[in-house]
Amino acid sequence: MDANAVAELEKAGVKVDEPDRLYVAVEWEDSKRVLPAGPRVQVRASEQLTHVTLQPISKLWTGDKQPPSFAKAPPPEYHPFFFVIEATAAGYCRAVRNTETDQEFERLYRHLLRRPDGTDRNPLFSYLQGAARLYMSLRDVSQAEFEAVVERLHQSAKHHQTHVGSINYFQDVLRGVLGA
Repeated sequence: MDANAVAELEKAGVKVDEPDRLYVAVEWEDSKRVLPAGPRVQVRASEQLTHVTLQPISKLWTGDKQPPSFAKAPPPEYHPFFFVIEATAAGYCRAVRNTETDQEFERLYRHLLRRPDGTDRNPLFSYLQGAARLYMSLRDVSQAEFEAVVERLHQSAKHHQTHVGSINYFQDVLRGVLGA
């Protein structure tokens, strides 16, 4: 958790007690090119947009809590974490008018798991990072919990892949998140 980010969001009027109503919104350069999410991200809370400075993922890990098994389904207390990441992914695809493939989502989630503070050529990666950073700024999340959530997202994208170029993860999961 990051008290500075919480204070910054509260000052802007964002309800930080409802993280499942937030996501990282896409920012554009000259309305043509997507800007990668950096240390300062644009957060959407309903119709409200505000900016907040977020620390790197590795600086936001708190404690050593071990997550339960996500084999069947994530427990309800983890749903907001999933929602912030998946809402950001859905919002990104909707904003850029491009649905990433299941294979690309699988690759991005695997990369996020292996290099949480890394970079990638696909700007969506920075938005997935931004979403994790946003949630982890609002709630205490251990490294093990972060890894369990991202691994589950990776497995979900992999599970939905039926062929090269399939977009089932977007259609079956993300479309319902924001109506993307």
